[in-house]
Amino acid sequence: MSIAGILLAAVIVGATGCIIGFFLCFASEKFKVAVDPKEEAVLAVLPGNNCGGCGYAGCSGLAAAIAKGEAPVNGCPVGGAPVAALVSEIMGVEAEEGGRKVAFVMCHGTCDHAAQLYDYTGVEDCKAMAFVPGGGPKACSYGCMGFGSCVKACPFDAIHIIDGVAVVDKEACKACGKCVDTCPNHLIELIPYEAGHAVRCHNNDKGKDVMAVCKVGCIGCHKCEKTCEFGAITVDGFFAHIDQSKCTSCGKCAEVCPRHIIL
Repeated sequence: MSIAGILLAAVIVGATGCIIGFFLCFASEKFKVAVDPKEEAVLAVLPGNNCGGCGYAGCSGLAAAIAKGEAPVNGCPVGGAPVAALVSEIMGVEAEEGGRKVAFVMCHGTCDHAAQLYDYTGVEDCKAMAFVPGGGPKACSYGCMGFGSCVKACPFDAIHIIDGVAVVDKEACKACGKCVDTCPNHLIELIPYEAGHAVRCHNNDKGKDVMAVCKVGCIGCHKCEKTCEFGAITVDGFFAHIDQSKCTSCGKCAEVCPRHIIL
């Protein structure tokens, strides 16, 4: 190829690049989407974990919703009160008071307490237990399976399997709710960080059936319910549950529980 041909090709390629660049610049200006400055400011103070605990698709989704007034300024469970204060300052509104929450596992069926039907060897995932005999090796079909689906779901390393049962580290938990959504037996709930008492059982069977599979399962005896002076604890479906908004942490329910599972 001659020098003239090479130069001509270079000119054509360069001109084509300039034309394309011009149209790209024009398109970017013509079709750009304006971003609310408040949205950018809110996004800058959010933790950036993108855990989805707020109910939106990451921190950018929450920031956009807050800027539009569609989400509360304290909508980030990870950031808590400090981040809510910063967001409220940006938005020019007062943050609603909301206490810190943590995840709580409603099961105390450790290896020593819960009966085993058989020795299991296979995929260690709680959701996979729906496809194995009896729904898993533990005799209690309501309890923690101990295979760590919640552990894998937690983005903050706040939950671990200890002695066959999931246990939450209160200090590390950010109440994002990932473990709550993941647990196939619906054993995890969010309770106030300051909660003094909670029931570690979610078995819906009658007392005699519970005693056959777990040494510490709730037998629905109603002693705790009758003892509570504030109506904070009720037995529904053969297991006790505490309404944390009514509980005063007096401890009387724990004292009368024959199974010692109100902790």
